[in-house]
Amino acid sequence: MRYFYYVHTGHRIGLDRFHRAVAIVNELQKEIDITLLCSDFRIAAEAKEYGIKRSVGVDLVRNIPQIAQHGDKMIFDSAEANPTLLSDMTQFFPAFIRISDDPEDTKHDKELLISPYLEGEGICNATVINERYFESLPKTIPLALFFGDDDYEKDLEKNQSIFKSLNAEFLMGFYHFLGYENSLKESFSAIHECEEYDEVIRKSEILISASPMAVLQSLSGGGKPIYLQRSDYPMDFKPIFASLNIPIVEGFSQEHLMQAISNTSSNNYQNIKKGNTEVIEFIRKSFNL
Repeated sequence: MRYFYYVHTGHRIGLDRFHRAVAIVNELQKEIDITLLCSDFRIAAEAKEYGIKRSVGVDLVRNIPQIAQHGDKMIFDSAEANPTLLSDMTQFFPAFIRISDDPEDTKHDKELLISPYLEGEGICNATVINERYFESLPKTIPLALFFGDDDYEKDLEKNQSIFKSLNAEFLMGFYHFLGYENSLKESFSAIHECEEYDEVIRKSEILISASPMAVLQSLSGGGKPIYLQRSDYPMDFKPIFASLNIPIVEGFSQEHLMQAISNTSSNNYQNIKKGNTEVIEFIRKSFNL
C-alpha cells in the first residue's frame, strides 16, 4: 500500500493548491512515504526545491490509476472532481480524502473532506497555511503586487496602467511568459523573480494579490493584504476574506484599488486560525497512521 497526494496545478490556474500541498506533504513525509502527483510536469520537477521528497507529473487526472494501485490511499486537492470521478476514485482508493474550497460543495458518501466551509461527520473544517508564514518578518516592502502565478491572457499587461502611480513592487509568477517582465517594468518600482516569492509575500506591508493563498499567507505574517478578484478565477475565497475583513477589489478598478490601499491603515483585519495540526491529525486518523 502506498500514499499519494494529487494536486491540480497549471499555467491557467496557478500554484495556490500546490502551496497547500507542500505544507501538508512536508508534514506527512516525516512519518510516511508519500508521493506528490502534479498535473503539471514543470512544477513536479521543481517540487524538491520545496522540500518534497517524491513527486511525479500526471498529464490527466484519469491516468492516476496507471500510477497507483487499488488499495492505495489518496489525498485529492483539485476542483476537477465530478460525481462519476468521485465514485470511481472512492472505489479505487479505500481511504480517499478530498480538499475543497467551494462553499457550495457537498460531501460524497464514501469520501472524507477537508473544507474551510463545511462541517459534519467525515469533514475537517480548517484552512491550511504553511506554518512559517505565521512568523512575522520586518515589512521592508511598502507595497507589492502579486497577480498570481499565471497570466496566460496577459491581462496584467493590458491593465498595468492602473498600477503605475502606486510605486509598487511586482512579484513575477511561476508560469509567466519568458521576458514578460520587460513589458511591465515601466509600471513598477522593482520587479522580483518568482524565486523570491517567500521574501516578497512575508516582507510586504501591503500586498495586492489575485492569489488567495498569497493573501492568506500575507495576513498570517502580519501583512495587510488586498484581494484582487480576477474574472478568470473562481470566487470561492470571498466568504473567507469577508469574514477576515480582507478588502476585495473586483477586477481592474483603479478607484476601488486606491480606496482599498488608503483604508488598510485603519482596516480591522482579523486573525486567521492555524489549521495545519487539525488537518494533519484528521489525515492521520483517516489513514490509520
